Order: sequence, then structure tokens, then C-alpha cells
Amino acid sequence: METVEILALVGGIAWASGINLYATVVIFGLLLRQDLISLPESLSILADPVVISAAGFMFVTEFVVDKIPGLDSLWDALHTFIRIPAGAILAMSTVQGYEPAIELAALLIGGTIAASSHLTKSSTRLMLQSSPEPASNWTASLGEDFIVVLGIWTALQHPVIFITALILFIIVVIILLPKILMFLKQLYLYMKRIISTDSIEQSI
Repeated sequence: METVEILALVGGIAWASGINLYATVVIFGLLLRQDLISLPESLSILADPVVISAAGFMFVTEFVVDKIPGLDSLWDALHTFIRIPAGAILAMSTVQGYEPAIELAALLIGGTIAASSHLTKSSTRLMLQSSPEPASNWTASLGEDFIVVLGIWTALQHPVIFITALILFIIVVIILLPKILMFLKQLYLYMKRIISTDSIEQSI
């Protein structure tokens, strides 16, 4: 693979994982099984039926949970500890076999990109909680699934375009970082309130 293709793959798989890890694994796994794409050998495990089945089951679960206001934010909060590390590991796997320094760089960059897309999604969802329109959650969830598919396709077919869009995305995230952090603080307080409520109910 050429350098630009590798960069697009590193960024694409990390970015998509930050939004919907399970959809990302299923998409890459199915594409590999059908021999529709050629990826580094280190990513061949994604084509394993067990991996696809597990990711598919979790995707269906997330698809349902992601449509429920409140529960979707709790799900996102819990997946902070899953999507970001997974995105970093998948990004590093795309350059496995290169120099250790390159692998470490891919790990760091992939983790950062996955964190950016995940935190942007989480804060956006939290913002939608204040919307009186219940369809907004469905619209956002379906839109995220669509953009993951579109992003992966662009990264594989038009790497230069994807890299350009990814750079713009990162710039926007940096500009909006104060607001994102504010919404993340609200998410933390929201989870704390839910946990406290559950503890009180159990004690009663």
C-alpha cells in the first residue's frame, strides 16, 4: 500500500471506531471475507466469523440502545473505555511489521483520532437530550451509522479526500473543544446522578 493509503486507513479505522466500533469491525470484516478490499495481514483477524458475529451482535445491541434518550449517553460514557483503546489498537495494526516507532506513532495518532470522534459524538448526543423532538435521537443515530459507512468507503476509495476531510474535522474539534468539554462535564454529572439514584433505590 502507498503511504497516502496507509495514512487514510490509519485515520479511517480509528475515526470510525470512535463513532461506532462494532459497525467498523463488521464492515471491514465482511469486505475482507468477500475479497473486496486488500488490507495488511495484521487486520485479517477482522474477517474471522467469530469476530464478525460478536461485533454484529454488539452492533444490533448498540443500534437499539442508541435510539433511547439518556441511555445512549450512558452507553457512550461506558464506551469511552472501549472505542478509544480499540481505535488505537486497530490503527497500530494497520502498520504492524513496520518500525516500532511507526507502530507507536500510529497507536498515538489512532487513539487521538478515535477520542476526537467519540467525544464529539458523545457531546453532540448529550446536547440533543435537551431537544423536545424525540425523532432527533433516531435521526442522529442513523446519521452516524451512515457517516461511518461513507467515511470508510471514502478512506478506502479516495484516501486523499478522506485525509483532507479528517484534517478539517480535527481543526473543527480543536475550535469547539471548550464546548465539548462542557458537555462531557454534564455527561459525568448525568452518570453520577443516575448511579446515585440507583444506589438510593436499592437501599430502600
